[in-house]
Amino acid sequence: MPRQVDYESRRRRIAEAVCLLADEHGPEGVSMRDVAARAQVSLGAVQRCFRNKEEMLLFAVDHVGERITERVRTRLASSPDRSAATALGHAADEIALLREEQRAEARIWLAFVARAAVSEVLGGPLRTSYAALQDLFVRLVTEATGSDSADEGAAPPDPRREARALLALADGLTTHVLVGHLTGEEAEEVLHAHLADLWERIRTARPREAG
Repeated sequence: MPRQVDYESRRRRIAEAVCLLADEHGPEGVSMRDVAARAQVSLGAVQRCFRNKEEMLLFAVDHVGERITERVRTRLASSPDRSAATALGHAADEIALLREEQRAEARIWLAFVARAAVSEVLGGPLRTSYAALQDLFVRLVTEATGSDSADEGAAPPDPRREARALLALADGLTTHVLVGHLTGEEAEEVLHAHLADLWERIRTARPREAG
């Protein structure tokens, strides 16, 4: 009986090889033949999983995005009694990719972002990933705004605007750390200061009126 092939497992293995090569040479320097060699599978095996290079890169982008998203979910699930403020801090930390062990993943992600600027095939999925992350931030900011007790003050922060700003900050800090403008620790200080300012504005805002 012919041996059954776990194609999903093979596709993930190939995606990991794509990420390693993209980190070394950029997405434009990735070839299906080199991916086959790095993944230790035949070129034919790669071609049976992916029709062309763009399809292979697309799967790799999704693979990285899912890996980051899964870490966020795991970190949030590990603290079920956490506040919305703590949850948003955990999520922002994971998305910013500031820790030393996340450097390779950060380089890969930004390499794909650069490629997506000239490739609509990759641009669409990246926009989808960013939209999902923004929605997560919106939900957490909304929870904090609605649940925190508030003193009299300015109107509460707009969750969508705050989510966009936080996502843009986290993404920008990734770049600043990679090029050496900031250390990981300095970037974390910037991120945490921004979050502290957000919570202070939420705390001092007027509670939203029901209905």
